[in-house]
Amino acid sequence: MAEIYKSDGLGFIKLPACMHGLRKKGREWGQKRVFNVRAVTVEKRSLRPFVEAVGTLKANEEVVVSSEIDGILKRITVTEGSKVSRGALIAKVSETDYRLEVKRAEASLRQTEASLANAKLEYERKDALYKEQLVTRQQFDDITARLALAAGDLERAKAALALAREKLSKTNIYAPIAGSVKEKRTTAGDYVTNGTPLVYLIQTDPIKLSFSVIERDAGKIKVGQDVQFRVDSCPDQEFRGVMKNIYPHLEEKTRSLQAEAVVANPQQLLKPGLFARVILFTGPAKDLVVVPITALLYEGTSVKVFIAENGQAREKQVKTGQKHSEFM
Repeated sequence: MAEIYKSDGLGFIKLPACMHGLRKKGREWGQKRVFNVRAVTVEKRSLRPFVEAVGTLKANEEVVVSSEIDGILKRITVTEGSKVSRGALIAKVSETDYRLEVKRAEASLRQTEASLANAKLEYERKDALYKEQLVTRQQFDDITARLALAAGDLERAKAALALAREKLSKTNIYAPIAGSVKEKRTTAGDYVTNGTPLVYLIQTDPIKLSFSVIERDAGKIKVGQDVQFRVDSCPDQEFRGVMKNIYPHLEEKTRSLQAEAVVANPQQLLKPGLFARVILFTGPAKDLVVVPITALLYEGTSVKVFIAENGQAREKQVKTGQKHSEFM
């Protein structure tokens, strides 16, 4: 393995003469510069190619729970920050008017059923008499029309009862998803109408990581790739997720491609709105030769290192790849 000289901040050259010789030959060394350096061995490591990005955490789902009927809000069972399960009761609207409407619809249905039964009996009598030519065609047509109208009234009564029962059921308002209450917009005693927002629910387990990559890297990302990121609220912890969605277009102003990953969040350490530093792995691990980034010397567009040969430092131009922590 070759040795690379790592700079201590002063330079890179290491001369072969010992320091004792410098004391004895001050004039000889007067025009030469000596630097303290440390030689390190070039390493080969198995590393995965990646793309760096910045992103923001968002709720996986966000729902505005609204009232579907008009009435006085009898009670609301949640507060900001409280967790709710899917199907849990969130609020209740006063049901008195809707219960009475159900009773009225039930009575109307019984009345139409009786009317239909009576029309059927009369139709049967008129039908028998018409066959014996004891009633006129007009009389038979009248009872036929009355029977059809009675049947139609029955269908309308059944629909009215179903609608009344549906409205009564909507006096109880349930959570459509499992999550947490982001905001409560009403309190008990408020008069609500159809469409009035009651609470905002968000789902944070799993949580969504939204980030963008530059145009140059857009072709490298695919659904299913591994994502790794850090947030300032947990600086010593790495979080991992999986790429779920890639937008079909680039943002025209920024020339960047938006993507989303899904991250498990059972302990609720991650909150919507947090800033994230993202690493998206774009392929399997490869064996790469790496050196400390402090061993690199940049001169214009070229990158150089110093290689130890026979106790002396020899300059060599190199081509660098991606930065991996403190190595490149």
